[in-house]
Amino acid sequence: MPLPKAELHLHIEGTLEPGLAFALAARNGLTLPYADTGELRRAYLFQDLQSFLDLYYELMAVLRTEDDFAELADAYLARAAAQGVRHAEIFFDPQAHTARGVPLATVVAGLTRALDAAPERHGVSTRLIMCFLRDLSAESAMETLEAARPHLDRITAVGLDSAEAGHPPAKFKEVYEAAAALGLRRVAHAGEEGPPSYIREALDVLGVERIDHGLRCLEDTELVDRLVRERTPLTLCPLSNVRLRAVDTLADHPLPRMMDAGLLCTVNSDDPAYFGGYVGDTFHAVREALDLGPERLRELARNSFLAAFLDDDEERRARLIAEVDAYDFATEDTATG
Repeated sequence: MPLPKAELHLHIEGTLEPGLAFALAARNGLTLPYADTGELRRAYLFQDLQSFLDLYYELMAVLRTEDDFAELADAYLARAAAQGVRHAEIFFDPQAHTARGVPLATVVAGLTRALDAAPERHGVSTRLIMCFLRDLSAESAMETLEAARPHLDRITAVGLDSAEAGHPPAKFKEVYEAAAALGLRRVAHAGEEGPPSYIREALDVLGVERIDHGLRCLEDTELVDRLVRERTPLTLCPLSNVRLRAVDTLADHPLPRMMDAGLLCTVNSDDPAYFGGYVGDTFHAVREALDLGPERLRELARNSFLAAFLDDDEERRARLIAEVDAYDFATEDTATG
């Protein structure tokens, strides 16, 4: 039985496995520029964030219908549940779909169909986070927020993702103020490729409650002290950091140093179809590469539930944390823990 955990940094479009990509392409009458899944897998050698994004957006073209999005989300939830995920907060990128002529209502309906079934079907509670593409304009983000108004009963939070370099959080100040006025929670990618100042901006200008990534906070000791003092969660993605060359090898990852500093760290898979593993695989990888013992793993799992947007279900949060505290690592399946 895997260690119970929440996943808080997961792009649903990044769970598109090669086999499903080819199946959806066939269903929608599209032809991918790859001979087979093996050739597509060989394209997953990324030099940086942008080289990954180029392939990510190319493959996204196969997602066209409500059924496509429902199938994508259900496939992720099945994999996640098998690896111990009990709660998942899922990012989606509406601008990447509406720009292709796919209505926002189609995307939301497909995703929420799978998410609504997840508690009974997979034993996983969920939240949906709508992300703005930071390499597009703030005006486009505001238009997306306005278009989402009919669906806000299904959306818990807004986020900020895509190419970070050269796109500081402050660019989206007015959008985040509008989101806050609508009662939406706020998170943002910061400090992955961008400098520590982007983390400060996300906190001070956007008013975010969690930092997605945040790896480069270690370059600013005052910022680290603040993040520790304010108990701001960081949704780290170690396998992603290696595949996108933010760190050279997993053994070089600063996760233990960040935990030693008192940062509220969580471990997540980011875009698992592209980066070599889902969240249970990630736990297993960091345990082996960084020599993390049971108490460190327990801390990461506990933090994931503490950082989750479960304020409307504190009883469930408490039950899940109690499961982590009582977990017997002797029962763990090391392949999916």
